[in-house]
Amino acid sequence: MISVFIVDDHPVVVEGLKSVIEKLDGHQVTGVAYNAVEAVELLKKTKTDVLLLDINLPDISGIDLCKKIRKEFPDIKILGISTFSERSYISRMIQNGAHGYLIKSASKEEIAEAIESAMQGKLYMSLNMKHLLQPNSVTKSNMPDLTKREKEVLQLIAEGMTNNRIAEKLFVSPSTVDTHRKNMITKLEVSNTAALIRFAVEHGLIE
Repeated sequence: MISVFIVDDHPVVVEGLKSVIEKLDGHQVTGVAYNAVEAVELLKKTKTDVLLLDINLPDISGIDLCKKIRKEFPDIKILGISTFSERSYISRMIQNGAHGYLIKSASKEEIAEAIESAMQGKLYMSLNMKHLLQPNSVTKSNMPDLTKREKEVLQLIAEGMTNNRIAEKLFVSPSTVDTHRKNMITKLEVSNTAALIRFAVEHGLIE
């Protein structure tokens, strides 16, 4: 019996994945967590063969959590899950030790194939994503697209505003602002907020 653990901060996604996995022969969901801290604590006492790990979590990014879990629980096979399919998300997840990557809309067959591949120590990539792993420099023509709201947040970050100030201005929660910031850091493949602003200035993303 293959034990699967799910980490995602959206209960609807967790329930959907549980429903699919528990219908697969020889598979069982042995645990779920909705943030990184909870995940690490539960993994210490939960039998887990394969971990389905969301890239965007409320406390730390799934990309960073992937690296931590690979170090603390080297026997667990990790599959990244996200609604995104940009090359930067996939490549960074793989670099941090993931055995594959699934989009949340993956079919039952794809999920089963991904888990099987991970258990065999193979790298799983769905066919429509493999081309995204090809080496590619960031240029104007292939730079990941930022959403309108991400650009608004980026401009305000560059102006020195805190998450709370930005949240008040845009009528959203501070955690939403932080999620936008983390998404942009991941999309543009930079290491922190300072590097994000520097990149944005160099590439004309902010005024």
